[in-house]
Amino acid sequence: MDEPLTPQSSRVEMTQIVMPLHTNGARGVMFGGVVMQWIDVCAGVAAMRHAGGSVVTASIDRLDFLSPIRLGDVVIFQAQVNFAAHTSMEVGCRVETEDPKTRKRRYTTKGYLTFVAVGDDGRPRPVPPLTLVTDDDRRRFAEAEQRRVERLRTRLVHGAKSGPVS
Repeated sequence: MDEPLTPQSSRVEMTQIVMPLHTNGARGVMFGGVVMQWIDVCAGVAAMRHAGGSVVTASIDRLDFLSPIRLGDVVIFQAQVNFAAHTSMEVGCRVETEDPKTRKRRYTTKGYLTFVAVGDDGRPRPVPPLTLVTDDDRRRFAEAEQRRVERLRTRLVHGAKSGPVS
């Protein structure tokens, strides 16, 4: 297994601009499904960086739309691994818009996604542990660990016999 990695080493920043095809048309508000797709891509790259290879999305724990994203907005996605288990990782993604004229940013969306590292055979494979450096790293790790406990508890309550989260 490789040296432990920090959350910062998985950090990804991705930028998009909202075009007419990304909106509902009449109101000029971005479709939530498009935001979800972009979040999945950004978070997936962070998970791939940490895992050192292919990953698959196992779940989206939370996705909170805090304020609308509009036609013409510049959208900034920031993601990093918050927690690593044996084969799975939680990635947090923060979404902001940036006004191109004033450069002022507005927090619009946040999400937590679980990814599983997979080998060439498509089966889960181990990921490196996280080395927590900052107080924010430790806080995010502890919060992610609690979400994981809740995910696993929910799976047991609903009778899931197997699944990708490890």
